[in-house]
Amino acid sequence: MTISHAPPDLATGLGKTPGPGGSRTSPDLEPIVPASVRRARLRSVPRWLRRTVGPLLLLALWQVFSATGVLHPDVLASPGTIARAGGDLIADGPLPAAMGVSLQRVAVGLVLGGVIGTALALVSGLSRLGEDLVDSTVQMLRTVPWVGLIPLFNIWLGIGEAPKVALIALGVAFHLYLNVYAGIRGVDAQLSEAGESLGLNRWGLVRHVVLPGALPGAMTGLRYSLATAWLALVFGESINADAGIGFLMNQAREFFRTDVIVVCLVVYAFLGLTADVIVRTLERLLLQWRPTFTGQ
Repeated sequence: MTISHAPPDLATGLGKTPGPGGSRTSPDLEPIVPASVRRARLRSVPRWLRRTVGPLLLLALWQVFSATGVLHPDVLASPGTIARAGGDLIADGPLPAAMGVSLQRVAVGLVLGGVIGTALALVSGLSRLGEDLVDSTVQMLRTVPWVGLIPLFNIWLGIGEAPKVALIALGVAFHLYLNVYAGIRGVDAQLSEAGESLGLNRWGLVRHVVLPGALPGAMTGLRYSLATAWLALVFGESINADAGIGFLMNQAREFFRTDVIVVCLVVYAFLGLTADVIVRTLERLLLQWRPTFTGQ
């Protein structure tokens, strides 16, 4: 006996399935959402909220590990304990006083190092003779680990504020010198030629062409300098300090107070982030003429 096979139903071949009573039903189709629409939905969420997702998730995991005993209090205190310790330090007064001392050290070192680094960069960047006299010396000194100069600074300047400020100024000067010098030498030569054709003298070229063209590099150098300033402050206040955030950390280390140590680290991070936000705001104000890519 021969069994004949009927050709497959065209509707079934197209993906329709038999329904109750033999009727055909349409398949469930999922709408395709373009990637641009999905990105638009993500952008509708406030940016500050998106930027806080990572830190909040980290804090939640930290609290869970502390509550379950994965993180022992002697190893790392819980976020709640750290928050209480920070509140006590603020209420009793040690933390605001320490922040004032540390901010003063960073401000003085930043101004001193900024003036020195920018002046050397201008001398080296605007003149070939200045480059021959300055650049090789600065490049040689830059390769020396500036943290290793702490013992010499203590011998030369004593154990007071001077070595701490000098350490900050040294780190700031190198970063600003490199970025300002690169910014000056990175100015398009055609812009200088255009300025000369318009009748600008040397000072006019420097003021209207070279310095504005070097400003993006200078702002980048300032951001790096601020990060280096806080790093130098940590090293400086960890040695022979009788005030400041580093002094609080040293005292907490003696008594195994991990909560106080983390509070001081959070303060360092907060101050550094605040300084970076200020510089970025200043950068947006001064560099409005420069079109940049802001991401998609």
